[in-house]
Amino acid sequence: MKSVKIAILGLGGVGGYYGGKLAKRYETSSNIEIYFIARGQHLQAIREHGIHIINENEDFFAKPTLATSDAAEIGPVDFMVITTKSYDLKSSIEQIRPCIDRNTVILPLLNGGDITERIREILPDNTVWSGYSYIVSRRTEPGVIRTSGPFLRLVFGYDGGSDKRLSAFETLLHEAEIDAHYSVNIRQSVWKKFFFISVSASLTSYLNVGFNELTDPDERRNLTADVAEEFLKVARAEGINFEGNPTEEIINRMEALPAGSTASMHSDFKSGGRTELETLTGMVVRLAHKHNIPVPLYENIYSELKNRQT
Repeated sequence: MKSVKIAILGLGGVGGYYGGKLAKRYETSSNIEIYFIARGQHLQAIREHGIHIINENEDFFAKPTLATSDAAEIGPVDFMVITTKSYDLKSSIEQIRPCIDRNTVILPLLNGGDITERIREILPDNTVWSGYSYIVSRRTEPGVIRTSGPFLRLVFGYDGGSDKRLSAFETLLHEAEIDAHYSVNIRQSVWKKFFFISVSASLTSYLNVGFNELTDPDERRNLTADVAEEFLKVARAEGINFEGNPTEEIINRMEALPAGSTASMHSDFKSGGRTELETLTGMVVRLAHKHNIPVPLYENIYSELKNRQT
């Protein structure tokens, strides 16, 4: 039986957790190979001890088939999962080119509404799926990934027609005890996640508070609802319509997240590092301009955060 090779680029909270689950399940497999692409102290710790996954239900170490900083040591893979930051997308693709041939499927799990399209522009000859995760997870020290809260779901799909590899990949994930779901309407699903992360990342960064604090007191709760409504106007102009009451749902989700947890963009602002402002906030403003939709709250948040970033 032909070996299936899966590589994960970006061993932070998202890639580290799912990569760790895959490495644990297939560590002794003769036909499923798991590869990590990392660097620095994180890579060294994984090579020495394996990746350490910690949450309220799990505490384990797992070693991949190979952990390396050089994609050429891996060679072409069947599935390339990308979990880097969106601002690193172009350089990330260049880094993994030795792992990509015409049969490689690319699965990005990055924040944003247009990630798949951007990768397709760079790799027009490859099949590029879409995906996202609902997970609160951080790399807390080299080699260590901590998750919190009830959300660990990974959703993926393909808008380019049928692909028998979708169900096979879903099975691989399920066997690794990953809460994975194949979506038949993945663009809608990606935009639903984009809705949550754009509103929450923009506001936690702007107000310098955690998820829970966006819903209390009422003044913040009302601001969160108003920002959400601006996003929904832009989404509808892009042909995306959500069922039910999406604003109420997003507020309920924020309330359910662990106390003290926040968006990764907020953490990046606090640490003074690079941020995903253009992908998560700026993109909504640019699309609003494209459709001539007024979004004064998004405009103000985007302007203020840009000033803080410079």
